[in-house]
Amino acid sequence: MDIWDSWWVLQFMQMLGLLSFWISFAKFRTLLSRGFGFGHNIVKGSCKAWIFFPFNLLVMIGSLMSLILVLSWAYSYAFPSSYSVIESYSEIPMIENSLVQSNETLKPNVSIATCNVFDGSWIRDDSYPLYDASQCPFAERGFNCIGNGRKDRGYTKWRWKPKNCDIPRFDAKRMLEKLRGKRVVFVGDSLSRTQWESLVCLLMTGVEDKKSVYEIKGNKITKQIRFLGVKFSSFDVRVDFYRSVFLVRPGPVPKHAPQRVKTTLRLDKIDDISHEWIDSDVLIFNSGHWWTRTKLFDMGWYFQVGNSLKLGLSINSASNTALHTWASWVENSINTNRTKIFFRTFESTHWSGQNHKVCKVTKRPWKRTNGRDQSPISDMIKKVVKKMSVPVTIMHVTPMDAYRSDGHVGTWSDNPSVPDCSHWCLPGVPDMWNEILLSYLLPKDGVN
Repeated sequence: MDIWDSWWVLQFMQMLGLLSFWISFAKFRTLLSRGFGFGHNIVKGSCKAWIFFPFNLLVMIGSLMSLILVLSWAYSYAFPSSYSVIESYSEIPMIENSLVQSNETLKPNVSIATCNVFDGSWIRDDSYPLYDASQCPFAERGFNCIGNGRKDRGYTKWRWKPKNCDIPRFDAKRMLEKLRGKRVVFVGDSLSRTQWESLVCLLMTGVEDKKSVYEIKGNKITKQIRFLGVKFSSFDVRVDFYRSVFLVRPGPVPKHAPQRVKTTLRLDKIDDISHEWIDSDVLIFNSGHWWTRTKLFDMGWYFQVGNSLKLGLSINSASNTALHTWASWVENSINTNRTKIFFRTFESTHWSGQNHKVCKVTKRPWKRTNGRDQSPISDMIKKVVKKMSVPVTIMHVTPMDAYRSDGHVGTWSDNPSVPDCSHWCLPGVPDMWNEILLSYLLPKDGVN
């Protein structure tokens, strides 16, 4: 389609150019004939000569300028500059056989301290994936797409490349040493659990004795369990996950509440398991996928502030209130001299169709974001964090995830009859979130 579109556009431009040339030539010929009699008309004192001569001159100049502009436009369209081709995501990353060097250097005169690591593009890298989900006991079956029958593995071969710097190559043993004696805690929904699983699987590649890595309570990974913790005993490292999809506290139904109210969400109170998050060295939050009508109102969940039931409160307003409650809790409860705090923004989904129920998983990343690089929830998170009095690092993954229509679970889950364009395959996109996360823990070599 691109070739035919270009051909028709060029034909149209050529027609415009010919029309402009014809108008300018006709006007020039008329103006020339009148020019010979211009002196004679001036002698006779003809006012029309003074009026129409400048008018025709302006028309001729305008037509010639139009001709030049059209020809320039046609030339730039047919022969784009090399700069625009090189910088275009649709050109470079989509080359199937492109190989990426593992020791890329920084661009000249660019300080890594000023790099926006989330401004970049996905490039093909055949050194990925970094682990095999089938060999990692903490990657749940529902996210192991290859293990569930997905044949194409191209979605595992993409690495995120910032424009002005590089993300340090992942080194499992080095990171385990960096995390020795520390506790990493993830708090959020199932997307947080996916990132938790990804990090555990990544770190396990640096452990020789796999039996030295175990779930603290012997629990198996399930979708509803509220706590999961993995201990790397050889390094005294813990990586925990707490399920808290709203970050604020569910509560009982107040007296005299309408029958449609089954549960309330206390927007002014942090989740009751929050005391377990405090004793951590790295604390990563996420929230957003449950702030929808289907997850709330359709299930009988309504909002409460104090003793007041807020039946008319919009979901966006409720989410904003909950984020401020979370921010206040962080400011008053977390020792930021010890604990590094992160908040990951909304992860792009790729549902399509009229009711957003169609899941088309592509074989390659999208060439464009198609508007999915923007999210009201992400904007809200950034706005709230910006006003906080303590340091919190925003992991703004929304734009980078927008391209990855190829990375979703789709029908390659433990329940193939239910397509999934929200969660991600492992290995896959969440691994890159963790590579970025870990780079923040390496200030001398990583990004700031």
